Amino acid sequence: MANNLENIKYIVIDVDGTMTDAGIYYDELGNELKKFCTKDAAGYFAAHAVGIEIIVLTGRECKAVIRRMEEMGIKHIYQNVKEKKEFLQDFIEHNNIDKNELAYIGDDLNDYESMHLAGFIGCPKDSCEEILAISDFVSEKKGGYGAVRDVISFILKQRGQWENAIRSVYGISEIR
Repeated sequence: MANNLENIKYIVIDVDGTMTDAGIYYDELGNELKKFCTKDAAGYFAAHAVGIEIIVLTGRECKAVIRRMEEMGIKHIYQNVKEKKEFLQDFIEHNNIDKNELAYIGDDLNDYESMHLAGFIGCPKDSCEEILAISDFVSEKKGGYGAVRDVISFILKQRGQWENAIRSVYGISEIR
């Protein structure tokens, strides 16, 4: 596992199979639809509450992704990125990000090379075997069923920030 989760300032998150159940749905007009897990919202909000930026990085393009990520207050949304490693290398250089400041949550081979740029790797339990093998934390949840929240909560719990972040976001006086 990453030596110090305290350093994480950015979390890169894949969409299909990570935020979603990996299904691609089309309506009768040919519009692509995606099913997002509402439980992941707590993870996004908690990350924001402690100053961690979310970076959405996906190889596909879908208006539903923009809509959901904007609802979650995510500013860094990059779609139709076919060469994730090269894109992320440029992002890292441009923003002067150290490897230990970066976490990555993904599920399949198109994330494999770019995941190696991160100091911490997390994934859903139904990720491909190659991703499972390199992950520092494997969620007990499947992609699209709360895996993103699970990984983010793991990071924040290890940092001792989860409960305070949740209290702050949801106005909960005490978590028992």
